[in-house]
Amino acid sequence: MPLQNRFVARLPDFRNLGVCLRILLIVNLMAVIAAMLQSSSLLDISSRLAELSAFLQPVLLLSLILLYPASRVLSRMPYWLGIVIVVLMVLALTWMVHVAAAHLFAPEYAFSLTRALLIAGIMTGLVMYYFHLRQRALSPALIEARLQALQARIRPHFLFNSINAVLSLMRSQPRLAETALEDMADLFRVLMADNRDLVPLAQEIALSRQYLALEKLRLEDRLGIVWQIDNMPPDALVPPLVLQPLLENAVYHGIEPMPDGGEITINIHSNRDQVHMILNNPYNPQRDRTSGNKMALTNIQERLTLHFDVEASMTSRLENGRYEVHIVIPYHRT
Repeated sequence: MPLQNRFVARLPDFRNLGVCLRILLIVNLMAVIAAMLQSSSLLDISSRLAELSAFLQPVLLLSLILLYPASRVLSRMPYWLGIVIVVLMVLALTWMVHVAAAHLFAPEYAFSLTRALLIAGIMTGLVMYYFHLRQRALSPALIEARLQALQARIRPHFLFNSINAVLSLMRSQPRLAETALEDMADLFRVLMADNRDLVPLAQEIALSRQYLALEKLRLEDRLGIVWQIDNMPPDALVPPLVLQPLLENAVYHGIEPMPDGGEITINIHSNRDQVHMILNNPYNPQRDRTSGNKMALTNIQERLTLHFDVEASMTSRLENGRYEVHIVIPYHRT
């Protein structure tokens, strides 16, 4: 299946803290620039900025308040329609704020309605264009290409080992071998799919279980697996293939080099409005054949940034002979 490189534009998630902070920063930066262009002295800049902010801030804050609950509905619409609705919403709020201000401050109110609508429209267009450029820079197509490059290195190693494990079961345990082949088919179907959208956490867990079941066939008692997911929110939305590459790293760099193997612990739970995914495995840098593989971590970090901006984080540490990766994402439900 060829890799799809078509860029798909999407509206930013207006419920995301990072998106809201970027909007506030961009609009206020544009206000400062506009005040500077209209002023001849530093003293004049402050008065111009105060005048502009008195109009911009109410529109900006009201827009963010209304876009927060509307974000989920807007995300289901075609991109161009969502842009039109956002612009019309901002223009409508601009008109309302202008009418209210004109009643309160007339005739001293400095902004004409035409000027207010023009400024609001231009700023909204520039903000949306910024997010379009940022999304293109972090395009899922580019990230998928990196993911495929990573998988191309690991897949033959895993594929050949899994086939050998299945062949060893063909005569003695045919049903188990059949189940293993089905797991392999499901796993590679997901690996080769168009993985752009968020998926339920339960689906990612099922895929990870299939992968570990295949590795368990080969490593047997050398691979111990502990699932701590009693407090896991199965409906939480996560990037696809966020756990499986980490588990593959844990097996390849942590378990395989150990003569006696080791235990992988997967702890997933929710705390307030966040989902925590903690993966822990034994690791000895002196026994690692490749001195670690940071490609999977880099790829996952990029996809977390793409989907959740500053609301997601990923940290890793090596302590007391065990390597731990801790991912935190906002709890968005299906």
